[in-house]
Amino acid sequence: MPSSEPIDVVLIGGGIMSATLGTLIKQLQPDWSIRVYERLGALAQESSNPWNNAGTGHAALCELNYMPEAPDGSVDPAKAVSINEQFQISRQFWSYLVRDGALSDTGFINSTPHMTFVQGEANVEYLRKRFEALTDQPLFNNMEFTTDAATLGEWTPLLTAKRAAGEKIAATRSEYGTDVDFGALTVQLMDYLTANGAELALNREVRGIRKQKDGLWKLKLLHTVGRTTEEVTARFVFVGAGGGALELLQKSGIPEIKGFGGFPISGQFFRTSNPEIVAQHKAKVYGKAGKGAPPMSVPHLDTRIVDGQATLLFGPYAGFSPKFLKSGSITDLPFSIRAHNLGPMLAVARDNVDLIKYLVGELLATRSKKLAALREFMPTAKDEDWELITAGQRVQVMKKDPKRGGVLQFGTEVITSADGTISGLLGASPGASTAAPIMFDLVATCFPDHIAEWEPKLREMVPSYGTVLSDDPERAAESLAATAEVLGLTA
Repeated sequence: MPSSEPIDVVLIGGGIMSATLGTLIKQLQPDWSIRVYERLGALAQESSNPWNNAGTGHAALCELNYMPEAPDGSVDPAKAVSINEQFQISRQFWSYLVRDGALSDTGFINSTPHMTFVQGEANVEYLRKRFEALTDQPLFNNMEFTTDAATLGEWTPLLTAKRAAGEKIAATRSEYGTDVDFGALTVQLMDYLTANGAELALNREVRGIRKQKDGLWKLKLLHTVGRTTEEVTARFVFVGAGGGALELLQKSGIPEIKGFGGFPISGQFFRTSNPEIVAQHKAKVYGKAGKGAPPMSVPHLDTRIVDGQATLLFGPYAGFSPKFLKSGSITDLPFSIRAHNLGPMLAVARDNVDLIKYLVGELLATRSKKLAALREFMPTAKDEDWELITAGQRVQVMKKDPKRGGVLQFGTEVITSADGTISGLLGASPGASTAAPIMFDLVATCFPDHIAEWEPKLREMVPSYGTVLSDDPERAAESLAATAEVLGLTA
């Protein structure tokens, strides 16, 4: 039987999204009861785990897919600027939490230059145009550009050592970049929540979710260790279960989820902890995706800092698994198919033949072929220095499209019921980096009756709330400097 007293806020999933929303609500409405359910025995074991992602603080400083070249050769900085604006909200929010004492350790974020690296004359010219389009933007005004191998070698020697003389190359660099351990951040936020009255229930899998006539949500739970069951009721539910969110939103019966499907993509990274190699590269260096490759498969050679230890990752090498979670089931994909999303899913398959070919090629790739891709970035890479690790599962959003029938979306999608009592997050990149702005928007959508009273607190947490930093260069510079000082970053 359900417990007699409903929970004000139930958060499904023990990752960065639930931790961020829970912390935000606790700041805004400390008297509300909050309970977090996580199906595994520890927090941040899926997409928030530091080894399941590249830890890039996504600010569009290095990610070329946020600023593609148009058919006429032009480049538009609008999306890149928007992504950076979102990351500034995250920085401001984290800075506030540090000052407030909710976050006691800033070791989860470290200054790490963000770079792009391209080869070939056409790509060099594209990168030059991108650089010129961004240099007037206040959040990008410290970006540097070079086509000089010696300069690039000073930035990061691994990219130029033993590279063929005369090869056309170019790079950009921004020292405003960061590496973020979202697993460590998740644990800190959850510690703050539980220390302030929230409940965390591990090894609890939500098996059913349905709205009752009284407007409350009834959740059926399985204790995955003792195999016992229980029921609870909640006034508001957030589904932050990563790849598991689609199934739970489908079970909720809300009409807003109709037409949505998921396409899972797995991956691997090469990793090295060799101190001689790691010492020569402190940067996150992104290249260009191959034809048909999804944006999340853009090759990059990254510094990663986990538990204070620096390593290098290269990848990702995309693969396919029908699982929606790393710890999921091979039935996840087939069981997600419904009459309402079959059409959009078939339309996506029809329109993404290049992606299917790319994934097949990746699945058939040998270790030597994967190493050859690494040597495109790092010509001196030796097989014995690198180990392959399995990265997290990503589930890309497929949804209805009035023109094509269905479209594959490389981004995040918030699904909210008409009455605002349940909301969930689908999709991947930029994901964790923009958790704060996503949740600020979510509380405005789901709790409109409270926004007026909450607004002073929202502005205290994020001074730029409701404005655009890029419209005010002086304010943008002040915000970058202020958050850098609190978080211990390069201004």
